[in-house]
Order: sequence, then structure tokens, then C-alpha cells
Amino acid sequence: MTRDSMGGVTEREQAADAGSPAHGSDFLQLDADEAPPGGKADWLVRQLRRAMADGRLTVGSRLPPTRVLAAELRVSRGVVAEAYRRLTEDGHVEGRRRGGTVVVAVSSAAPRVTATRGPAVTGALFLGRPGADVFDALRAAPARIDFTPGRPDLTAFPRSAWLRAERAVLSGLSAEHLGYGDPHGAPELRRALAGWLARGRGIRVEPDEILVVAGTAQALTLLHPVLRSDGIGAVAVEEPGSLGTRQHLENGGLATPPVPVDEDGVRVDALRATGARAVLLTPAHQFPTGVVTSGERRRELLRWAADGGLIIEDDYDAEHRYDRPPVPALRALLDDRVCYLGSVSKLLAPALRIGWVVPPRRHRDALVDAKRFTDLGNAVLPQLVLARLMESGGLERHLRMLRGRHRRRRDAMIHALAGHLPGAVVHGAAAGLHLTVTYAPDVPDTELAAAALARGVKCQPLSWHRQLPGRPGLVLGYAATPAGVIPEGVAALGEALRALT
Repeated sequence: MTRDSMGGVTEREQAADAGSPAHGSDFLQLDADEAPPGGKADWLVRQLRRAMADGRLTVGSRLPPTRVLAAELRVSRGVVAEAYRRLTEDGHVEGRRRGGTVVVAVSSAAPRVTATRGPAVTGALFLGRPGADVFDALRAAPARIDFTPGRPDLTAFPRSAWLRAERAVLSGLSAEHLGYGDPHGAPELRRALAGWLARGRGIRVEPDEILVVAGTAQALTLLHPVLRSDGIGAVAVEEPGSLGTRQHLENGGLATPPVPVDEDGVRVDALRATGARAVLLTPAHQFPTGVVTSGERRRELLRWAADGGLIIEDDYDAEHRYDRPPVPALRALLDDRVCYLGSVSKLLAPALRIGWVVPPRRHRDALVDAKRFTDLGNAVLPQLVLARLMESGGLERHLRMLRGRHRRRRDAMIHALAGHLPGAVVHGAAAGLHLTVTYAPDVPDTELAAAALARGVKCQPLSWHRQLPGRPGLVLGYAATPAGVIPEGVAALGEALRALT
């Protein structure tokens, strides 16, 4: 038995010997005596966040019921309920009724390393021209906080709604649906997509005009031979513009001349100067700048297309908007000169590998043939479940929930940037899943991204998405990071920038 400094038994041991309940909980070895007076809820939030960061609480871990934990800690139930409420608001946990309170987002622990000048601390990831595997390497790099753009909040995937839709599909599934599917895509999904595109993007299209594919990446791969057979050897791209998209086009042997983007969108005079007969655009929310193509610029683009040009419209995140009215897709304005691409990767999850193409009539049969000889068509069952989710209204309800969550995370990032990177300019805040930040041009953005990663924060340098010289910057995704974690990551970016200047 442990003695105090005077050789007597401690008060805690006396209480234990007397049969009194202890002041702590076996859960995370929490001891409310460590909490400051009047700050028990703050203390509990800090302890739980620390456990999530160091790996003691992982995604899927269940927290004790509020009544149980309050009794063990000898605090009011309101203290525990308040702590759980805060963790719910910043996206760390989620209440699941009978399933209890479950951890849905954590930051993996990573050692803190003092940044040095240059990218040596992160190996070759940010050295030289990014290769084809650069995104794979960045995904594999350990980090406490991940600001990689293009990552949706995978913890928000509507599991219950998806399971209900899946059960409904399986209960009424005919044996024929278990055979090979239509290479165009399941008719049920194409009908649902026709309604979804009409309601949300202003595109009036028949189901037979839609081709279901395994995401936008496959759509671009299927387009390679179709474009070349039409005599198109170059697809102009936005500058700056998506590195990943450019890599897919170049992998198919297509040249990618850059066309500058200004505050109204891609410059059509520069597009004409390239001589390219096709251009790939992100007009609803340009990646990475976030510019929305203006009405006048849209009219210029449509005149260019009417003269024989082809617009490949990548509508990658048009559903995610916060502070501006919706804008129709270009495909809604000029149907036979626009090849429209979309997917659920940013709306539900990339793992589903479900996207769609609405091609011009002259390219439709060739694209269907390319799809047929590639994989005979997408897996049928997920298509039927997605169709059910769309037709039931479940996908629209999910989108409304996401908009509120993403708005809070965006606001948290903007506020943190103002405090930790004063003078930086934020671009593209009105919509999407990412922000682009530019700053004074005395630190290469690859060095800054390397220094940030050394501090456990993952992001992409803006220069990765450029073919021409331009201001350095960072592309910061916020959708997948809880609002309570974002300030910590932005603070590390500010530290990294100050260490390099």
C-alpha cells in the first residue's frame, strides 16, 4: 500500500479501502481531478482529441454512454454531453442512436520534424517534375492532417441509406440482373441520371445518350482513341489546371497546350491561338483557382465550339456550392459540341468507381464500343443501388447535409488562414472542396509543401498544376478534415512558411 510523504495512507487509497468508487474511468484512464475548476468539458474534449491523434481512439471506436462516463468521472452528465456535442460539431464523432457515439474521423499520429530549407526532409516527393505516381506517393506519405484537394469526407458516406437501397434492390432483383450488363450502363441508372442531370445541372438528355463509366479517369482513357480517330491530336487545358487530368491525356498520346485562366475563366483568344480542336474545361468551379466561367466567356466558348471545336466539360464538383447561385453546365447550352463528364467520386466516394459521359452524338457509338471492349460495362449491382438512392431522394438529402458540413470546414480554414498566413490571397472559396492560396513569391511552393509535410501536414503545391511560370501557392482541401482540426494544420503551414523566409 502506497504511503504519503508523512507515512500515512493517501486519501484515494482510504476511499478505495472504504469501498468508495474511484474518481477515474478505465476508459483512457481519465481522471477528472486533473481538470481545472470550471473547465471539465474543455478538459474532456482535449483528452478525447489527444486519444484520437495518438491512435488510442481509431475510426469506429465507440465512446462510453454519457451517463456511464459521467458516473465514473463523478461529473455531471451535462459535462460529458457537452464534450460529445463539440466533438460532433467538429466532425470527430457521430451519434448513431442505438449504436452509441462513434469516432468517425481522426488524425493519424506523425512525428514532428523541424523543417529545413529545401525538400530533403521528404525525400524526392517534391523534387523535379511530378511523375505519374506522384499522387500515389503523396497518399502514402504519413501525416497528422491531410489537406489533399479532391478528397471528400469519406466518414460522411451514407451507409444506412446505401444499405437500405441495397436491400431494396436485392429483394426485387431478377436473375437476369446477375448476368452481364449493358455496356452502356444499367438502364435503371441511366434513367435516374437523366433526372439528376436535368434537376441539378440543367441538362436535358435521354437515358440512351448516357454512358456509365468507371469514373472520369476511365472516361478520358476511352476518349483517347476516339479523339485520335477524329483527327484530334491535342486537347488544350486550363493554365493552371489539374495535373492528374493532364497526365491522363498525355498518357493517351495527346498534346496538352496550356491556355491561361483569368477571373472570367479560360481565355478564348488564347485558346484559338493554340490551334487545338478540343479543350478540357472545369467551367463550374475551375480547378485549382475556383473561377466560375462568366456569362460572356461562356458565349465566347460556345462560338468557338460552333466553329468546329469540341469542349470536354469536367463537372467534377459542381454540386458543392455555398455562397453563389448555381450555374448551368455548358452541355445544357450546346449539346452536340460538348462532351460532358461527371461522377460520384466527390459526392459519395471514389471507391464506387461510377461516373458518366454524355458525348456528342457523333462520338457516342465509338465510346460505347471502347467501353465494351475495355470491361464489358460497369458492375451492375452498385449501379442499381445508386439509381435507387437517386430516385428515393436519398442522394439529395445527403448533398444537403454535406453542404452544411463543408461550409463550416471552409469557414474554419479561411479564418485560420487569416490568422496564420496574413497577406496570403485565398481563391475559389464560394464552392468546391478546396481553396487555393497564393503568397509572396520568395519561397518556392514545393519547398513550402515539403516543409509542411515534415510538420505532419499534407497538401499540394500549386506549381504541380502549372505548365507555365506563375505565382507560388498551395492547394488545400478542407472537405475531409474536421473543423476543429483545420486550425492546427493551417498553423503548421504558417510555421513552415516563416521558417523558410
